[in-house]
Amino acid sequence: MINRDDLGSWLDGPPAAQVYPGQRLGRPDTGPGSVARFGPRLLAILIDWLIALGLAALLVPYDLQNLVAIWIWFGLSAVAVGFTGHSLGHFIMGMQVQTMDGYAPGLWRGIIRCALIVPVIPALIMDSDQRGLQDRAVGTILVKIR
Repeated sequence: MINRDDLGSWLDGPPAAQVYPGQRLGRPDTGPGSVARFGPRLLAILIDWLIALGLAALLVPYDLQNLVAIWIWFGLSAVAVGFTGHSLGHFIMGMQVQTMDGYAPGLWRGIIRCALIVPVIPALIMDSDQRGLQDRAVGTILVKIR
């Protein structure tokens, strides 16, 4: 009799070929260059969002603040990530977005990456290296820098 174990299942997830996220990409387990984990990522985007909300509160009436905050966040993050590899939140949390070669992504990758983060869902779907769909789409990875 054939059972599910004989056929395999997507419910089982990917095979456990690596011990820690980023191992198959040649990244260290801890320290600079290692893959940034979920907690610091969440704090970094929270910091960036609070900055965008604060700026929107200074610029527009209350009923438009959330819409304007999204555009402020998008503009600040896309440019900062594109040119330096990190937003202010990333910098505070000690992280940087890098290409797989270790360089800053560039403006177009920064714009596309941020556009894919806006709907939230792509950022929550991660592979075994903790790269969200936005990072896989543009060939980047979020790593610790200290």
